[in-house]
Amino acid sequence: MTSTQEQRGWMGVCVAVFFFWGLSTVLIDSLVPKLKELFDLGYAEVLLTQFSFFVGYLVFSLPAGHLLAHWGYPRSIALGLGLAVIGCLLLIPATLFGRFPWFLVALFVLAAGITQLQVAVNPLVLALGVRDHAQSRLTLAQGFNSLGTTVGPLIGAAVILRQVTPDNLAPLRWPFLAIAVCFVALGWRFWSGRDAAALPAVSAGPAKVDWLLLRQRQFAFGWGALFVYVGAEVTLGSLMTNYLMQPSVLACSATLAGSLVSLYWGGAMVGRFLGSWVLVRVAAARVLFACAMVALGLVGLSWLSGGVLAASALLLVGGCNSVMFPVIYSLALKDMGDDVPQASGLLCLAIVGGALVPLGSGILADQGGLRLALALPLVCYGLIAGFARWTWGSSLVR
Repeated sequence: MTSTQEQRGWMGVCVAVFFFWGLSTVLIDSLVPKLKELFDLGYAEVLLTQFSFFVGYLVFSLPAGHLLAHWGYPRSIALGLGLAVIGCLLLIPATLFGRFPWFLVALFVLAAGITQLQVAVNPLVLALGVRDHAQSRLTLAQGFNSLGTTVGPLIGAAVILRQVTPDNLAPLRWPFLAIAVCFVALGWRFWSGRDAAALPAVSAGPAKVDWLLLRQRQFAFGWGALFVYVGAEVTLGSLMTNYLMQPSVLACSATLAGSLVSLYWGGAMVGRFLGSWVLVRVAAARVLFACAMVALGLVGLSWLSGGVLAASALLLVGGCNSVMFPVIYSLALKDMGDDVPQASGLLCLAIVGGALVPLGSGILADQGGLRLALALPLVCYGLIAGFARWTWGSSLVR
């Protein structure tokens, strides 16, 4: 096999990793309305599930960057998959004991594994091929992540929202255990291929985190944009089921609303596959600006309207989210050179926005309802549009 063919094979394995980690993380959205019902929680309390998961990025991103620099891509990815398996398995005692804190612990450990994957797999995909097509390649891989997040709500609605009762929590664990089996298989593939010549080497990063990287404006602004993007996406995905169930929106059952959430993530999937084609032809910053402005308008329309229009507008935001992560990520890492391992770790710290923004929105929801909770995502998309416009006009990106 040629080196190019081997790289394509590894790209396929990376795509599988993207799919299953998307599937595992989106199932947390199905946990939110079910755990709120089971444990009689407020919105801020139940969104501690997202806080426990996404705060893992704050805790583990920098160590993950160190591991990537010293262990290389295959070993660090295998470790991330192993930690994700442990997180999935911890849902067994969570469902046996029926205590809310156990779920938070399981999600925190799962986050450790997913953080390692974020830090290692994203730059690996950028390196597996022609540099000029790196953004398109990462967007394509993220499209399969969105395929997982599209399938996930359907599984969550059929199993978690429909079958789980206060007297029978066991069905909640089965989707995660199935995913754990797939993580084991993928982890073994990376570990057995740890010395493969087709996998690029990682330049050794500095012994300590170089916080001075944040003095580079492109990287620092990208960090902030990624923070608010993840916060907005997770907030909408987490609250979507309860939002659609409201009498002023669709007044539907939890099972139907949970199934409809797949349209939100499905829009991201379609947008990413389409985006992988568009980004070869249109400047990434311009695409990001357009998507952010449309998302801003859709969230505002949903806030000001009701019924099917409000539901449709918010579900369509998923399509706008489609290219945001890969474009922001790749623009922030542009021209970082040998600093990529440490910069990737620092950049993944920004994903803690998925912990803090939903928690803030939960507090707003408890105080003034779910419509008021849309205020934070609205601000987030405005900030992303600002980053895109600045980058568009910067001499660094044309």
